[in-house]
Amino acid sequence: MFALPDVSVTVTQSIAFLIFVAPLCIYVAWNDLRAMKIPTWSTDALAIVFVVVGIFVMPFTEYLWRYVHFGVVLVIAILANAIGAMGAGDSKFLASAAPFVALDDTGFVFMLLGSGMLAGLLIHRTVKAIPALRSLVPDWESWAQGKRFPMGFPMGAVLIVYLAIPLF
Repeated sequence: MFALPDVSVTVTQSIAFLIFVAPLCIYVAWNDLRAMKIPTWSTDALAIVFVVVGIFVMPFTEYLWRYVHFGVVLVIAILANAIGAMGAGDSKFLASAAPFVALDDTGFVFMLLGSGMLAGLLIHRTVKAIPALRSLVPDWESWAQGKRFPMGFPMGAVLIVYLAIPLF
């Protein structure tokens, strides 16, 4: 039987963060699929959720250290954007999401992100190839992007899944 791993997110943190993070992640996924854009306001809002909620649900020292996660991921994501590996919105999303992930969980989150990207790509390409499904949202920009892929779709899902694990 499959068992979810233990993560460093507490049930209290999970509930407090998910109330605000889940709607933002769903919006990011939908908008990236629809327009191939992750609006700056949504990544700013994600960062603000950590700033405002995190201080109430995390030990203060850990809360402060999570800002290092933001900085490190921001630098890596900017470099990835500069070489064309991802869009600017994807970079901002990853940096804004980074403080939610505990350092001890980064290996697991990388595995989640890898499998989420693969699953997201397969789902997107499968729906794109089925005219009856594609016609439900015929104007989505992501259908016409060739090799480009709306990474906000799996990235948003992965953050929700990671934060929800303590609830199961």
